[in-house]
Amino acid sequence: MPHPVDIHVGNIISCCRKRIGMTQQELAKSIGVKFQQIHKYETAHNRVSASKLFEIAAVLQEPTDYFFEGLVREPSIGDTPMDLPDLLSDKKALDLVALYYAIPESQRQKLMDLAKALAA
Repeated sequence: MPHPVDIHVGNIISCCRKRIGMTQQELAKSIGVKFQQIHKYETAHNRVSASKLFEIAAVLQEPTDYFFEGLVREPSIGDTPMDLPDLLSDKKALDLVALYYAIPESQRQKLMDLAKALAA
């Protein structure tokens, strides 16, 4: 079973790649691996080495620590991933994320406040 951190990092890689409209093949070529390797990273079947994560971050124009944001604590052996919906396979969720990033940063907090109020 993949480690929860590997799952998290893989999901972030996939989200960032899709957000900028890059294919697995394009990302793979830019870091010198085959597209199957990117698929394995994104699905946490293979762990991303520190050097490859550094290269991926540069290509996706994100700081390396971005791929760890949202991790609350160091997972322990035996932890299982949280039961979250598979947002990466939900086209509407991906569209919503893309639209969110199209909004000027100064306006995003207002949208977050609205979303929190609607969800309550």
